[in-house]
Amino acid sequence: MTPPRAKLDVRALARRVHLWLGLSLGVLLAVIGLTGSILVFYPQIDDALHPEISLVGSAPAPSWERAYRTVRTVYPDKAGSWRFEVTGRGGDIPARYYKPAERAGRDFAPMMVWLAADGGRVLRRDYWGEYAVTWIYDLHHRLLLQGTGGKILGYSGLAMLVLMLAGLAAWWPRPGSLGKALRFKPEAAPGRRLYDLHKLTGLSSLGFLLLLTITGVLLALPKESAQVLSPILGAPGQPPGAAAAERSFTPERRVSLDRAVAAAVNALPGTSVAWIETPSIDHGLYRIRMQAPGDPSARFPHSFFWIDPANGAVLAITDARRAGPHDMLLNWIHPLHDGSVGGLATRWIAFIAGLAPTFLLFLGVMRWRLRHRARRPATPITRRPRVLGRPQ
Repeated sequence: MTPPRAKLDVRALARRVHLWLGLSLGVLLAVIGLTGSILVFYPQIDDALHPEISLVGSAPAPSWERAYRTVRTVYPDKAGSWRFEVTGRGGDIPARYYKPAERAGRDFAPMMVWLAADGGRVLRRDYWGEYAVTWIYDLHHRLLLQGTGGKILGYSGLAMLVLMLAGLAAWWPRPGSLGKALRFKPEAAPGRRLYDLHKLTGLSSLGFLLLLTITGVLLALPKESAQVLSPILGAPGQPPGAAAAERSFTPERRVSLDRAVAAAVNALPGTSVAWIETPSIDHGLYRIRMQAPGDPSARFPHSFFWIDPANGAVLAITDARRAGPHDMLLNWIHPLHDGSVGGLATRWIAFIAGLAPTFLLFLGVMRWRLRHRARRPATPITRRPRVLGRPQ
């Protein structure tokens, strides 16, 4: 006679999966959470750490052409494309030069420059990854291991999703016992109090942590994510063909940067400039990144203008408001991940959610050690045998 098959205890299995994934991935999740909390406000933190770029007095209107000529003069060997950020706060002008020769071999290490508000002089220069907030950024996004770290982090994020869902399954109350499952018992034993704090912290932060982890995986594994999303949402859009046809021009006859920006603003009223990308010294296109109403990202919006530097003609436009389903999802991923989608309020929510993994790890490890110590058998007290005739 065949013996009855043992019934699978889903709750016990979920507890075990949650325990061992927590002990193995908890530190990584805590580090990613803490660094993510810092990065929510990393531009403000960097400004506070570098008072030399702070504005003194009133801010003059920025001249983008002057800023462009300044970096070309100060760094004559940087003949490629420059990118200027339009912060809108009336202070320093941040600029980036991607792939400087002195940092060759690194996936991402642009030269970072900050100019005075009028664009007339350089206030500060540094390299990405070599000052505090960008080192933290690289730790958060790539574990300081460049592309390999991004892959490790992306696949670890999938395991983190399993960790969180297993914890939810282990807690899931039986019918009619939801109130009891949500209760905190201050008079209970230490182990029970640790469990209650762990479950309530996990439940209150679960939605935010799931959102941050899913968007983090999509950012860390863009090619793999596209393979999954394209059959569902269609292929992402491609840049307009006119933009790919880079133009050569004579530097002396180049249209000024201020005129190129004005052409972009006039081409799509109601938008504001976020980034200005220049061509190289004698070929390429102006690319103006614009923030259109309804775009979820204020700092990195998704409308682009490509402008001919020889005559100022607008060659192509990508309007984020006309994006397809796949591109629309991609446009939301980053602002959802850094909490910028809703302004200051959602940034603070993201900041607090990033602290939760460290607290959960602390509570979980403390409870696990307490239970492990309680299960350890007591060491028996042994006495030496008494030898007759020897004084005791």
